[in-house]
Amino acid sequence: MTDSIWGYDPAAGHIAGTDLVGYKVEATDGHIGKVDKHADDAGSSYLVVDLGVWIFGRHVLLPAGTVRRIDVDEQKIHVALTQEQIRESPEFDRDRHVGDVDYHELVGGYYQSHRA
Repeated sequence: MTDSIWGYDPAAGHIAGTDLVGYKVEATDGHIGKVDKHADDAGSSYLVVDLGVWIFGRHVLLPAGTVRRIDVDEQKIHVALTQEQIRESPEFDRDRHVGDVDYHELVGGYYQSHRA
């Protein structure tokens, strides 16, 4: 993963401007959900993942630095987290996920502590 949790690792294969909505998200131990929204903003790139398979209506915010690899052909995003780590992440806050520094510090801190 990158030094900045909010930026894509160059080895992940992300190309800025690629629409990732609908891509399946694969944790290290299996499928966890699909991308509902994403942003490529410098220093604040992220995925909003719908965990509908696991918890009806629950979404999580995954910083771009958690992405290991993007498979465009299969429309899959592989992240360096387990299903449990993702399910246990801070509650997604639809009103704070864009531009709220305190919220980004909370979420980023959680994922920093779970880096491989």
